[in-house]
Amino acid sequence: MVTERKFTLIRKYGYPCEIHRVYTEDGYILEMHRIPYGVNNTNRTSRPVAFLQHGLLSSSAEWVLMMPGKGFAYILAESGYDVWMGNARGNSYSRHHVSLSPDSSRFWQFSWHEIGYYDVPAMIDYVLKETRTSRIHYVGFSQGTTAFWVMTSTRPEYNGKIVAMQAMAPVAYIANAKSPLIRAVAPFTNSLERITKLLGANEFLPNGPINNFAGQVLCLEEALTQFLCTNLLFLICGYNEEQLNTTMLPIVMGHTPAGASTKQLIHYGQVHQSGVFRQFDHGWFSNKIKYGTFKPPEYIFKNVRTPVFLHYAENDWLSTPKDVDILYGKLPNAIKYKISLPKFNHLDFVFAIDARKLVYDRIINIMKNFDSVVTYI
Repeated sequence: MVTERKFTLIRKYGYPCEIHRVYTEDGYILEMHRIPYGVNNTNRTSRPVAFLQHGLLSSSAEWVLMMPGKGFAYILAESGYDVWMGNARGNSYSRHHVSLSPDSSRFWQFSWHEIGYYDVPAMIDYVLKETRTSRIHYVGFSQGTTAFWVMTSTRPEYNGKIVAMQAMAPVAYIANAKSPLIRAVAPFTNSLERITKLLGANEFLPNGPINNFAGQVLCLEEALTQFLCTNLLFLICGYNEEQLNTTMLPIVMGHTPAGASTKQLIHYGQVHQSGVFRQFDHGWFSNKIKYGTFKPPEYIFKNVRTPVFLHYAENDWLSTPKDVDILYGKLPNAIKYKISLPKFNHLDFVFAIDARKLVYDRIINIMKNFDSVVTYI
């Protein structure tokens, strides 16, 4: 049902769209969405591939909820790209497994480590095979960047499959994160029993009737309760009322949050608390069994050889300038760009009124410089 709702939105504007399903090594079934060409730019041959990976509590919908000319997927399609949008395990579009049910606790035993180690590589390999191209562009937002650091540091062979990586609101080190959500969770992450009681043992903020009610009633522009929607978004990600298109809130809240495992949030809380970007901390005894060490291993950034472009904002409560500087210092091949608008926040990267002017046009200009490197098999 959620897929049909999204496809109706895309097709409403005349864009072609496709559904693809991918199986991971550990049995999760992921749904991908593709816009192979644009409405105005209909050339279908030799289009370089842009792979988009969404953020925490979100889905591929975040790239198309804004109308053509505003939503990044539409802009990329009109700029000559074959656009593929991934979905991480557990969100609205990827709630299937070859043997596990999302009603079982075992289905939810993953964090963003598994998304980076299993999901993103599986989707990239599928896209390369389907498009018969040698390398693709990777665009990640928030957790979509975290998954990329996991993939390229633990499976460095995937550096050779990415022509360049555009990191919007990059998230790795988050010791300086101001988000009340992360700061509230972090002190409890050393006790998995306490934190799962607080957040839920399996799934955190799934998409469902509450979202639909919020989108259709609470968030309407004329509703007195609309401030609840905007304040919730600002509370998590930073405040920038000027760039928020309030008429789009019903659509946004109808698709976001899209669900995630509780362990994804716990893992971020652990990184915030420790100040170290490392694998999931299961406790010293379980760590010794799983990793061979009492502490979880750190991700090795020297393995990330792909050219990386970090796009960050001053008013981002999750990806702060201080933390981006730490990440920048670790990456062997990176350039960083600060958004010129001081109030620009985390969600503005996907939902801001002026996102195209402030972010997307620059990203596309960078991507165009790498298009000649792509070859077709």
